[in-house]
Amino acid sequence: MRPFSGPSDLRAMQELTRRLEPRSGRWHIGELVWYRHQHGECAWPTALWERGGETAAWAWLARPGELDLHLDPAHPDLADEILRWFDEVAGSDSRAITVLDAETGLIETLRRHGYREVTEGPFFIHLRRDLDGLPEPEVPEGYALRHVRGTGDAMARAAVHRAAFSLPGAPSMVTSAAYERMMGVWPYRADLDWLVEAPDGSPAAFCLVWLDEHNREAVLEPVGTDPGHRRRGLASAAVLAALRTARELGAETARVAARGDDAYPSARATYRSVGFRRSARNVTFVR
Repeated sequence: MRPFSGPSDLRAMQELTRRLEPRSGRWHIGELVWYRHQHGECAWPTALWERGGETAAWAWLARPGELDLHLDPAHPDLADEILRWFDEVAGSDSRAITVLDAETGLIETLRRHGYREVTEGPFFIHLRRDLDGLPEPEVPEGYALRHVRGTGDAMARAAVHRAAFSLPGAPSMVTSAAYERMMGVWPYRADLDWLVEAPDGSPAAFCLVWLDEHNREAVLEPVGTDPGHRRRGLASAAVLAALRTARELGAETARVAARGDDAYPSARATYRSVGFRRSARNVTFVR
């Protein structure tokens, strides 16, 4: 085990994720970039485990007491070591770990360590679709659909993200400087980052797609619409435009995560309207 030390370790984490993606479906190489870079410099406690010269697991704490991890099922015994590391760095008396419902071996280990499944409250589901038969994106008259042209669009891109995701008393922390830095991290591509512009030229909706060329899979992260422009099909149009570009670049399937409980039903409706269907769900265990 070693602590995270910089960009080369992020690539090592991505290589493990890419190697496991066809089997696990839990993470995507692009999600690692978005989660770690969306708010600027990441200071999360993070560690990697190696066996035989390759990365076998990684884990991080985005918040005290909350662990995310990715473990090669060929090395199930490492789960015990990861949980011991979690106890050392948790920074909280409580523990919470989210896994995919298909990770049965890891779930057995969590139960053995005294964790219990949370059966109420918020949770996320994973939705998938293949990329055959994607319809043409359409936007209302006066709106325009285009992909990001480079770092010069970082300010607009960050602004519409904040508009879409800020809540009363809880503003989004995405800044133009953070977004511009994130745009320089592999595998970000500006041609997979799509904007819908309002009639006055301001950004109204967006969809960012990340492409894993090796596994031919795309992931949507994030998607949103400025509240002043909702219920016009703008997010659906941005999603379709980004997915059509991903398909041209070799993607065959796509995945997106959405809340599976009663919160944010419009997001689920958007994904279902463009052909996504439920494939798995996240499960949280606590101790």
